[in-house]
Amino acid sequence: MTVRTRFAPSPTGFLHIGGARTALFNYLFARHHGGQYLLRIEDTDKQRSTPEAVQQIIDSLAWLDLSPDEAPVFQSTREARHAEVARELLAKGHAYLAYDTPEELAAMRAAAEAEKRPFKYDGSRWIEGATPPEGVAPVIRVKAPRGGETVVQDLVQGEVRVANAELDDMIILRSDGTPTYLHAVVVDDHDMRITHVIRGDDHLTNTFRQCMVYDGMGWSRPDFAHIPLIHGADGAKLSKRHGAVGVKEFDAQGFLPEAVCNYLLRLGWGHGDEEVVTRERAIALFDLKDVGRSASRMDYAKLTHLNGVYLRQADDDRLTRMVLKRLAKEGGDFGTTGAERLHALMPDLKERAKTLAELDAACRFVLQDGAPPMDAKAAALLTEEAKARLADLAQFLSDAPWERQELDRWLRDYADVKGLKLGAVAQPLRAALTGSTTSPPIDAVLAVLGRAEAINRILRAAGSEGIMV
Repeated sequence: MTVRTRFAPSPTGFLHIGGARTALFNYLFARHHGGQYLLRIEDTDKQRSTPEAVQQIIDSLAWLDLSPDEAPVFQSTREARHAEVARELLAKGHAYLAYDTPEELAAMRAAAEAEKRPFKYDGSRWIEGATPPEGVAPVIRVKAPRGGETVVQDLVQGEVRVANAELDDMIILRSDGTPTYLHAVVVDDHDMRITHVIRGDDHLTNTFRQCMVYDGMGWSRPDFAHIPLIHGADGAKLSKRHGAVGVKEFDAQGFLPEAVCNYLLRLGWGHGDEEVVTRERAIALFDLKDVGRSASRMDYAKLTHLNGVYLRQADDDRLTRMVLKRLAKEGGDFGTTGAERLHALMPDLKERAKTLAELDAACRFVLQDGAPPMDAKAAALLTEEAKARLADLAQFLSDAPWERQELDRWLRDYADVKGLKLGAVAQPLRAALTGSTTSPPIDAVLAVLGRAEAINRILRAAGSEGIMV
């Protein structure tokens, strides 16, 4: 048997981080078993589903490197097939036509509410030879079993049982001929040859109702695995008030997709003490038996820390391209020189950053010529004494060999000669070169900027009118 899994989002909004984890688990399970991972867009809610949301889902999955192995299936294109199966269940005697009027259904709900019990359709139209009322288009309801239990051997939750007396005769085809969601899902999973349904545990109760369709059609049920949901740090349902929840938000905030996937993998699944798990390692290790049954809590601080680990390991060429692309969206055009400087300084820049957004902010001083904008802390360092020292330092460095190790030695020699601590020299110099009190090592900054640009910045900060080239 070839393992086939699917991720089946509804395109009524952005791809939520919980949905991304479900997609990841489906992907890893399929890859671990040498199978296929598919995507189905469940767009039967025509009023709320939008092409923009569909594209956003596809783009988000591509960003996470979780694109499906086959073209997406759109549930809305399969309504004729859903209706065909509903009528087949009717012909087999496992479903029936129900002619309840809206008023009758409302009365049933009112009675349930008055008796303080959950509403459950009472099957009043399941009567042999009943005469249909005029002017009422029927729905098709599946016949729920009346006795015994429905048992599901869930690969995460274990054995789960529900008394059939709790199940009602759910509608599978509406009076206008359109299928209900729970029915369409079963037909699609069967036709797509899905072997394992891995989804959130908020769908667990739906499974027992969907089993009625599988059993009525004589189809083998897939294996089910219902994974716990992701909550906020306070244990409440994850929402905007906890922070970013949409996949593209994490992209915009400067998280790397591999870091997000690694974090989501460890959010409910574990293998010993391993925290940093590459995609290849995850495929080799992933098993549903290692998925916990308790809800996970989103910890943005842990995600940020993990992102920093991946950032430091990332290829410098790739990071340079990513940062330039992000800054270009703001209208920046930095030319070849700026890109070359950024690439040269990237090994030092990425050591201090935890997100691409932090890299964006940290690298701006290196991208363009001229004095960088200066923050308040940096400006406070430029006292009259510091400016005089910078003017002197510019003259001293003008003869220095412009290589990083030599520049470090020259700065130390200058501090020794002047009887100063290195910090008293380096900090005003850092402010002059970067406009900030924090940056990569000052010798690296000098080397990347080049002699002319570095000395000109120092002189400008010193208030000198003459520019040394």
